[in-house]
Amino acid sequence: MAVSVSDLCEQHRLTVTELAQKALLEDTRTAAIVLGRWTPSPVERKKIAGVFNVAVETIAWGHKTPIQHIYGSGPG
Repeated sequence: MAVSVSDLCEQHRLTVTELAQKALLEDTRTAAIVLGRWTPSPVERKKIAGVFNVAVETIAWGHKTPIQHIYGSGPG
């Protein structure tokens, strides 16, 4: 079963800032990945998996926040 980046951070007692530094990624992007608001690129996935010394496939990379449709008449 795949584990989330958030869970891995908790297990390894890493903050988002520490993960970002170790993975050589921006803090804001790393925070979005940890919170499940951003699906990382293949390169970002390898960097994060490398920090935890696990295979990329063992991490759940999907969004945690459901995507909602916005209704209305549009701009203007």
